[in-house]
Amino acid sequence: MYEGIFNQTTIPVLEQVVNFAQARHTVLAGNIANMDTPGYKTRDLSVEDFQTRLKEAIEAERRPKTHQSPGEPVAEPQERLADVAKNPTSILHHDKNDVGVEQQVTEMVKNQIRHNMALSIMTNQFRLLETAISGRV
Repeated sequence: MYEGIFNQTTIPVLEQVVNFAQARHTVLAGNIANMDTPGYKTRDLSVEDFQTRLKEAIEAERRPKTHQSPGEPVAEPQERLADVAKNPTSILHHDKNDVGVEQQVTEMVKNQIRHNMALSIMTNQFRLLETAISGRV
């Protein structure tokens, strides 16, 4: 019942941003935890690749659905967004350079800000929906 309402908001997109930020935070924390491990190469999830895939999923959702071939399966909005982070190995890259703790912590802080911003916007979306459903002003 509420899925139709949620799909008309930015909540599904924000959910993908939060999930990506959580996954990236785990990778960055692993880099810090393994800084003293001999031969360890730092890893990261590409923010640019994620943003590109998310943008493509959003644009695909906005395209008119009249160009569908007969027998072609129709991807639901949730399926398109789920495909954004379906294969995180395609956006995972290994850095060949030794990276200092300062750079890793800086990336973690930027990632945390992105995560918190998405959660704040999502919270506001839920409050708006709650207000609309309850009929209060």
